[in-house]
Amino acid sequence: MSADHEAHPLFLPAVFVGGLIFGFGLGFSRMAQPEVVLSFLQFVDFGLLFVMFGAAIVTGLTFFLAPRLLEGAVLTGDPLGRRLKSFDRNVLYGGTIFGVGWGLSGICPGAAYASLGIGNLPILWGIAGMFVGAYLQGVVRSTRVTEPPGIVGASED
Repeated sequence: MSADHEAHPLFLPAVFVGGLIFGFGLGFSRMAQPEVVLSFLQFVDFGLLFVMFGAAIVTGLTFFLAPRLLEGAVLTGDPLGRRLKSFDRNVLYGGTIFGVGWGLSGICPGAAYASLGIGNLPILWGIAGMFVGAYLQGVVRSTRVTEPPGIVGASED
């Protein structure tokens, strides 16, 4: 978070309200219940497919329309645009770990916090695991600071 974002008095309240809306949506759609997500991943219940399609449509429309209708970001005035990042080892490993964790536990980080809101206290074990994993990733990454990330599929000539 840059100093520009911190300077605007509505930035943190907007993030808080956005988080509340996101958490409510996860709880309302039942994506905060690991057993529902696992039944979706096991091809038993396809109800979450509609939730994901709905989210993809809203996101797609927002990414398409916002740059055309707005001069810049509402709170900061920063220009709207895509930040492209290369597909490197870190993206591949991180995505794989995220997917395996989601498949085993039936919950992703955002939904884990929403799951607390619906009274699922055993999810605290999963959240603790996320914190441990994030800490270990930071430790490993700090020891490899000098090594530039490699592009997957690039030859090392």
